[in-house]
Amino acid sequence: MLCLVALIAIACGNKVKTGNVMVKFSFSVDGETLEQNQMIYTNAAGNPYEVDEVKYFISDVVFYPSGGRRTIIDKKTYYVDAGIASTLTWTIPDPMPIGQYDSIRFIFGLSADRNVSNAFVNQPEVNMAWPETLGGGYHYLQINGKWNGSESITPFNFHTGISKVTSSDSISRFTHNHFYVTLPAKILTVEEKKTSTITLDMNINNWFTTPIDFDFNYWGGAIMENPNAQTVAKQNGADVFSIK
Repeated sequence: MLCLVALIAIACGNKVKTGNVMVKFSFSVDGETLEQNQMIYTNAAGNPYEVDEVKYFISDVVFYPSGGRRTIIDKKTYYVDAGIASTLTWTIPDPMPIGQYDSIRFIFGLSADRNVSNAFVNQPEVNMAWPETLGGGYHYLQINGKWNGSESITPFNFHTGISKVTSSDSISRFTHNHFYVTLPAKILTVEEKKTSTITLDMNINNWFTTPIDFDFNYWGGAIMENPNAQTVAKQNGADVFSIK
């Protein structure tokens, strides 16, 4: 495992002062804490909806200190599940150099080289498997719930992952839809021998707007096999996260 702290120490011939960082994960809807299993939300397209489950992966996390070298959390993929309390806090195992950090960057989902079938063999991550017919690997995101359509309350599965596009010549091509997220983290100060905490919050409603309002009545309740809907989800995901 790459440990940037150790490399810096060797290069400088001095012991680098370090601390630890804990990342907490939270869920909200336009500034209010998410309440699951309640039909109390409305998206930008005017669809009343509720959220029953939220699950996702982040990977390739990088912290950027003020005026220093980036700190890479190497080869780490982290699974978050709103229904599993133990996944909602992540104490990063590698110590980090003390000081002020300006920003954090990560991949939402898994990069192409990591999104490989059978990479996970244990619960709960193994349950995120993406169908082999759609490219294999794993879901980036699962938001499961219900929306109140024009005629009835209908389940939805807002799932993102690899897109499959079949051309007119019947050749299937696969597109990886992971994306980078960079956020300011100026509230993060790592102190020697202490654990500093930041909270990574997901605003659920932002998945359904900006730049494109997502209308369940148009897209339906399942988007896994819809490459156009996958593209909309990827574009809308750009502003879903914030640091608290």
